[in-house]
Amino acid sequence: MNEPPPGAPPPTTSAWDAYSTRIIGILSLVALGVGTVVYRILEDWGWVDSFYFSAVALTTVGFGDLSPSTDASKLFTVFYIFSGISLIGALLNELSKRHAKRMATRSRHTS
Repeated sequence: MNEPPPGAPPPTTSAWDAYSTRIIGILSLVALGVGTVVYRILEDWGWVDSFYFSAVALTTVGFGDLSPSTDASKLFTVFYIFSGISLIGALLNELSKRHAKRMATRSRHTS
């Protein structure tokens, strides 16, 4: 039989199914990068603090040790969190679907 090479998506898989995790992962990293740069500029925080706040905001942890102080950064944060949480949620969803597929494939091969 003609089987796809190892690691290749099955022939019935759409392009989105094959690359969605990678696409959403890259978009999530871009969102973290954008947040880091914007907070660096608007809040005049260091790079580490800016990245830290971006990650804490997008993962909804919200320690409260840093918070936006200017009107511009507060408005940015509202839109950043709404879009970023959606991205992180989509990434976690794709990762869990991928894991479930692997486990189903593994259980079929061991049975």
